[in-house]
Amino acid sequence: MKRHPFEPGRLITGAAALTVGVGYGLDALGRWHAPGAWLFLAIPAGLLIAGITTAVCATVRRHHQRDAPPQQPS
Repeated sequence: MKRHPFEPGRLITGAAALTVGVGYGLDALGRWHAPGAWLFLAIPAGLLIAGITTAVCATVRRHHQRDAPPQQPS
């Protein structure tokens, strides 16, 4: 399996989409009634939090790469 960098922004986006999907599913089954525009606001809020997280992680990653000693080729 090919390794890839961890991207917390994608994790947060997926969690927000999954939450909205479960909310709509429960609302359709009659188990839970979504209050007002909660489900409509959950996706933009999740995307906003994911964008902020991605920006912060990129800044931290850049800062740590600048401070790290150069790697020797193996």
